[in-house]
Amino acid sequence: MSNCPLCTQAHKPEEGELIWRGDDCRIILVNDPNLPGFCRVIWNRHVPEMSDLTYGEREHIMSLVFAVEEVIRDVMQPDKVNLAALGNMVPHIHWHVIPRFKDDAYFPGSVWSTKTQETSKANVEQRIALAAKLPAAIRHEISQMY
Repeated sequence: MSNCPLCTQAHKPEEGELIWRGDDCRIILVNDPNLPGFCRVIWNRHVPEMSDLTYGEREHIMSLVFAVEEVIRDVMQPDKVNLAALGNMVPHIHWHVIPRFKDDAYFPGSVWSTKTQETSKANVEQRIALAAKLPAAIRHEISQMY
């Protein structure tokens, strides 16, 4: 689909840092200064709904989503992790894996809501430093799976 921003087979630097890429999926560390550690698991081929995937493909993408969640929990120690697969604006399967903290800019609302507060600079810097550890930790976790 030519107008889909996620359809390219090449990594788009504006998505963020490419952490891992397999034949079917890729994992991106999203460049969001308000939400360090925000990752996205993207199905490479244009498929709009999870039910369009085979059962094996569903299991594959969800195993990656859960691996990313586990690593985020271990490395970043968030208060909560949000998992979301909305696709309203981009109808291409992708999962958001978002570490949430009680003092993050959007808490307790969704990350797509209006900012409710400012996170201290020290906390943001600490989370950025932790998020920098995610790529290696996620790659290691995936290497243990396959």
